[in-house]
Amino acid sequence: MNISIYTILQMTVDQSFYIGYISKTRGLKGEMQLFFEFEDYERLDMDVVFLEINKKLVPYFIDTIKLQKNSTAYVTFEDVDHIDKAQALVRKKVYLPKDKMPERDPDDFRYTDLIGFLVIDENHGELGRITDVQEFPQQFVATVDMDGKELMFPLSDDLILGIDGEEEIIEVELPEGLVDLYNE
Repeated sequence: MNISIYTILQMTVDQSFYIGYISKTRGLKGEMQLFFEFEDYERLDMDVVFLEINKKLVPYFIDTIKLQKNSTAYVTFEDVDHIDKAQALVRKKVYLPKDKMPERDPDDFRYTDLIGFLVIDENHGELGRITDVQEFPQQFVATVDMDGKELMFPLSDDLILGIDGEEEIIEVELPEGLVDLYNE
């Protein structure tokens, strides 16, 4: 184990990254299902995870973990040996320290990398920053904070004019009337 006791006692959300949540219990001996919202979950090094409980990150040492193909894993934690203890952890968010984030190839671009980018529409100018990117069966959809209102648009090649990774800007030409719809 390469994590210090200080790290375990002082871990904050700012020093970590979100990987998923405990979705349900399994059996009577404390086994739980961990649902991953982190794309490369197979590459995560998980000997200790942090669960958000009462706005604090609490460390849990992994006893066993069995990765599944459907973005889940069956996991048991040390000292969680009964369904009642496990049930208390259901729906808790799970984090890992930032230094455990798997390295990615710089050429490996994903739409989720656009979170934080400034959206500039060809007709309306600056719209705001992307706050979320969600994957739906047919496409990815970006959510933009437009002066407190949420504007959503599909991330399709037809709408994207250019992406500047250095300046964190995405230029788009949204369909006529879409921005006006959110301005009403």
